[in-house]
Amino acid sequence: MPDLGNIRKPVKDEMSRFEAYFGNCMQSRIPLLKIILNYILRRKGKQMRPLLVFLTAKLNGEISEPTYVAATLIELLHTASLVHDDVVDDANERRGALSINALWNSKIAVLVGDFMLSKGLLISIEKNSTDMLEIVSEAVKAMSEGELLQLQKARKLNIREDDYIRIITCKTAALISACTACGARSVTANPDTIQVMKDFGEAIGIAFQIRDDILDYNGNGLTGKISGNDIKEKKITLPLIHSLEKVSLTRKRHILGIVGSRKKSKSDIAEVIRFVTENGGLEYASMRMNQYLDKALAILDTYADSDVKNSLKEFAYYTVSRDK
Repeated sequence: MPDLGNIRKPVKDEMSRFEAYFGNCMQSRIPLLKIILNYILRRKGKQMRPLLVFLTAKLNGEISEPTYVAATLIELLHTASLVHDDVVDDANERRGALSINALWNSKIAVLVGDFMLSKGLLISIEKNSTDMLEIVSEAVKAMSEGELLQLQKARKLNIREDDYIRIITCKTAALISACTACGARSVTANPDTIQVMKDFGEAIGIAFQIRDDILDYNGNGLTGKISGNDIKEKKITLPLIHSLEKVSLTRKRHILGIVGSRKKSKSDIAEVIRFVTENGGLEYASMRMNQYLDKALAILDTYADSDVKNSLKEFAYYTVSRDK
């Protein structure tokens, strides 16, 4: 599997400076908020989204302060969305540590997320980066719409493949395409270049989410994802959608009955996983994932060879080969 350390090499110095830049933005005079923001900063993830901003910026021009602003906007949005998601999902853990709502409470968590979103608005205005704010705002809108569409479809358990692609394009790919579009916009005003990079990010984002959904059917404690979480949450993803299309109406109703039930035993979840495995759901999802990977790689092939291009290729391969 591609190594994130090697992927970062062309922008290693910029990513190091970004940590300080972002840390300065995550400051407050309110004692409680200061404690919580420091807690979030100490538990930062892989910072894949800021990395994508810097790589796409360097692919298309020279990195300067607008690139740091773009990466900050994205990271603020992403972190705020995670904090809010934990409240919606009533999740007690995030990245192996207690979530904000678990340590404090849901009201405080929502307000912290709101603080980070408003901080992004202020930074974009202060730095005269309203063009990038427009890109990020479109991503926020899409993410909200995607979540609501998924909830609507989950109630009736009638998600088709085109619904699924639409949902993950909004929920996951919108933010990743905002990374690549903002990265490009930070170094060029060429609308064609920005759109190409947006398309690149969208393809990676869709492939990323399909990979995540595959892991839910073949993951385990060692890979970092436990099998069956989506089934427990009544989420119908591509492996299951394809498998349901291959069986009789009676069998389909039986499986959907399990997915839709409030209480599921381990044997119920195991039955659904077995059903998907036996009906080629994982193979089909992998095929579709690789189609989006190929689309992303084809876009990169329009660029001259460089270390940055190679890192973006490795990034694309990383999204479809990761095990968590």
